[in-house]
Amino acid sequence: MLPLLGSVACIACSVAGSRRAARLIAPGAVLAAFAVAAAAVASMVSADAALLDHVFTWIAADPVQIDAAFRLDRLSSVLVLIITGVGFLIHVYSVGYMHDDEDEARYFAYLNLFTASMLVLVLGDSLPVLFIGWEGVGLCSYLLIGFWYRDLANADAGQKAFIANRVGDAAFLIGTFLLFWTLTDLGQPSLRFVDINAMAGTLHDAAPGALTAVCLLLLIGATGKSAQIPLYVWLPDAMAGPTPVSALIHAATMVTAGVYMMCRLSPVYVHSETAMAVVAAIGAATALFAASIAVVQRDLKKILAYSTVSQLGYMVLAVGVGAFSAAIFHLMTHAFFKALLFLGAGSVMHAMHGELDVYKMGGLRKQMPITAATFFIGALAIAGVPIFAGFFSKDLILESAFAGGHYLVWIVGLCSAALTAFYVFRAYFLAFEGESRVEAERAAHLHESPPSMTVPLVVLAALSTVGGWVGLPHGVLWGNELDHYLQPSLAALHAGDHHLAGGTVLILTLLATAIALTSIAVAYSMYLKSPGSADRVQEKVGGFFDVLWNKYYVDEIYEAVILNPYTSLSRAVWQVLDVRGIDGIVNGVASASAGVSEWLRRLQTGNVQSYALVMLVGAACLVLVLFR
Repeated sequence: MLPLLGSVACIACSVAGSRRAARLIAPGAVLAAFAVAAAAVASMVSADAALLDHVFTWIAADPVQIDAAFRLDRLSSVLVLIITGVGFLIHVYSVGYMHDDEDEARYFAYLNLFTASMLVLVLGDSLPVLFIGWEGVGLCSYLLIGFWYRDLANADAGQKAFIANRVGDAAFLIGTFLLFWTLTDLGQPSLRFVDINAMAGTLHDAAPGALTAVCLLLLIGATGKSAQIPLYVWLPDAMAGPTPVSALIHAATMVTAGVYMMCRLSPVYVHSETAMAVVAAIGAATALFAASIAVVQRDLKKILAYSTVSQLGYMVLAVGVGAFSAAIFHLMTHAFFKALLFLGAGSVMHAMHGELDVYKMGGLRKQMPITAATFFIGALAIAGVPIFAGFFSKDLILESAFAGGHYLVWIVGLCSAALTAFYVFRAYFLAFEGESRVEAERAAHLHESPPSMTVPLVVLAALSTVGGWVGLPHGVLWGNELDHYLQPSLAALHAGDHHLAGGTVLILTLLATAIALTSIAVAYSMYLKSPGSADRVQEKVGGFFDVLWNKYYVDEIYEAVILNPYTSLSRAVWQVLDVRGIDGIVNGVASASAGVSEWLRRLQTGNVQSYALVMLVGAACLVLVLFR
């Protein structure tokens, strides 16, 4: 309620033109929500039971009853703290970033509304309540991506995100309907998560085909929200919105909705080997596919956008191999380091007056030491360098894939990790190290960002450093406390656990670390030590570089295979049904009326003798009829 009320208040501020009040209200509402969330989580943990809040009965139509109810358990508590905690830092950052924007109050209204929608999504006790938040964040994403709507490209990017998500949402609804009908046939007409998960075994025994279909349809919904193949195409274009939007919606929260939904229904998914295999395949393919595109991008935000798609692929991969707690673990660490990287990019953009081409940067560390240091920490975290947050979560995913016998997925994950370390340090070296390539006009005004922007960077850098320590490898100090914490919400996870010997885990960890460090060294050599070598490599790979630069021509393929035929069909149907059919009937009636009127008009000549003659003829006809 607090962010929702904050959104309403910011709308009032926008109407009244009170930007200063919005700067206080929006961050204050999210900070208050974080305080309430922390208190609620503490209460839930001390009681060792989920907190359920039944607000009112939403739908009562026998045999179904859907309540507007919210549940805080261990799984949702992790997301709630991320949404409100990281969300507050991004709100504070936005105060500095959007300071000169005339529509600042409208921006904060959208940001608060997004926070409220995301909380509804993760706290919903049933699929329909979750879907309200699901649609809410989709709407807010559209509004925030196209926030600067006077630029047609921004408006188009917002529409692209909205439509791509609608495709996934349609599959999500069909899956929900099929699930309800199947459960009704089994005598359990409910869409509450508790009831669905309790019926998972019965669903598998009675209707395995329907269960697999439900899982796959919900997966399609997840590919929309969590930007996976084939519906990932909206997220890179979503960088048209303000940079804090990219950090909050497209790195830390909204894009993780699909991963959260599948983890929430983990007892259902583990009963379908087919669905789990498809989930793992899509996650692995997306992770490698997006990482390879990020390697050649020049736009700093685009590099991070494809990085987000790739890291989301890692989370989906984890779900597919049954490592649900690892997926949530990586979701949490990713929220820290990717929000940090995006906000760091925003800080650079702020200093460079909108410039984002890394080849027009260089040496920024001298003028922007805080931004450079925090970006470096974020790069270490996402690359999987030991002690930093991403190291623990990413290694746990790879370890789980190997332990479950998913060796191809494990190899793809390793390759993705290598590319990740390479492209993120390529971006760091080109932007912050080496000789300056900044244009003279911009170089004269380079400066560090204000405290409202750098303080959130420092906090997120600290979280990116120590945030992964809640999930240490088993047998090291306190072990994987997060996995233990999530067990009640992901009980089905441990049905097929595979435990590796300590020596095997150590070898896997050393291998992943060696690959990450090697990739960093290669990036250092190509872009800092011997800058010309990057051009030579580009010349050698030739055509493949063009394929990567053009993002595998996926947008062009979609346009040729889907958009153009759909547009042509729409125009043909419009011509036949609308222009020739509906318009033809309307215009035909009008033309007929005009023709008849033209003929009748000729009878009105204005000649009195003609009228007298007609009257005489009429009278004669009347006489003949009467005296026939």
